[in-house]
Amino acid sequence: MAEERFDAIVVGAGPAGSAAAYTMASGGLKVALIERGEFPGAKNVFGGVLYRKQLEELIPEWWKEAPIERQIIEQRMWILGKESAVTFSHRNEKYKEPPNCFTGLRVKFDQWLAGKAEKAGAVPIYETVVTELIHQNGKVVGVRTDRENGDLYGDIVILADGVNSLLGKSLGVHKEWAPDEVSLAVKEIIALPKEKIQDRFNLDDNEGCTIEFIGDTFGMAGLGFIYTNQDTISLGVGVMVNDLKKKKIKPYEVLDSIKQHPSIRRLIQGGEVKEYSGHLIPEGGFTSMPPLSGDGWMICGDAAQMVNAVHREGTNLAIASGKIAGEIAIKAHQAGDYSIRALGEYDRSVKSSFIHNDLKKYRGIHGLFKEMNSDTLFGSLPQALNDAAYEWLLVDGVFKKEKQRKAVRTLKSAAGGNMELLRLGLKGWRAING
Repeated sequence: MAEERFDAIVVGAGPAGSAAAYTMASGGLKVALIERGEFPGAKNVFGGVLYRKQLEELIPEWWKEAPIERQIIEQRMWILGKESAVTFSHRNEKYKEPPNCFTGLRVKFDQWLAGKAEKAGAVPIYETVVTELIHQNGKVVGVRTDRENGDLYGDIVILADGVNSLLGKSLGVHKEWAPDEVSLAVKEIIALPKEKIQDRFNLDDNEGCTIEFIGDTFGMAGLGFIYTNQDTISLGVGVMVNDLKKKKIKPYEVLDSIKQHPSIRRLIQGGEVKEYSGHLIPEGGFTSMPPLSGDGWMICGDAAQMVNAVHREGTNLAIASGKIAGEIAIKAHQAGDYSIRALGEYDRSVKSSFIHNDLKKYRGIHGLFKEMNSDTLFGSLPQALNDAAYEWLLVDGVFKKEKQRKAVRTLKSAAGGNMELLRLGLKGWRAING
């Protein structure tokens, strides 16, 4: 690969990088899109939900051509006990038009989105690792790759190289994540006939359902998910790394245990595991976001800690941030100014967007997890809630007033007493209300 100059270089062909490349190439910039994998999506993993709105602002009616799986019309939340579940769900026909979100598989979706960037004019450079950034006079001016004569030069470098972002670390803006700032998610793709999926989840045609659940994770801070695809189910769980280290439990052990839960076992019964994967997920949120721009560079997506764990949103934040970075790059190119003064507009644009505001709203969640005992939040309390529900609904001749008292005592005991339960409630309320 001969040394070459571009208007912009994007490192990483995931949703953030491809959105940035597509935006800039559509705006007439000469763009290089670099990906270390054999193809976009080859090394990427996510639960599987794609939201309509942010990508539609980039590619109108994208779902009519993208490789999606099912259109989500129902979302469920489960709080698991050992052999039980307290559930809440919302199903709505309004989610059909306009669509709210879809399930998808990154190995297909990433290739499609990167392909749109290529068709817009971006130059694909795959199976290539960026080893370091090239600096001149304190400004990023290009990248060094693992190819012979593989230096590339560009006026702007956009970092979309994922949660570990080695290039962000080299700039000093992406610190090494602490174990309580990142979770390790493991996922299986389980094959089932389309008809069985539709029967078990009460779906028609291309309708889809998502389930998020907490509890039954060995008392560790974690969130699990079940997503319906056309003829497969995505089943996974993410657990905070600090809890995995403390309890000395392997992520696959958590997943194997969850698969035996009665509420989950019946949904996947008879299925065949087709794929197993693991992936780090940034959980620090608002307080862990780094500076987003500097002289000659911008950073977006997972590399910038843009994940809303409460609403299981990440791909849409990545796409939105990539689009904003691409738009700022076009303005900088037109002005011929690639300094932090010009690219700092990216920080300001993100700050005024839903990305910043949503992450700011939930900035207290990470602190809540750090301060409170995971065994209580994700072990004893979910089990106590299930025990209380069982007793309350059991018709056994015991007075309802006594049942109510017993349910309250069960929850108080699980929390560690009246004051601890009140303290947890107040902290939880503050954490989700900004």
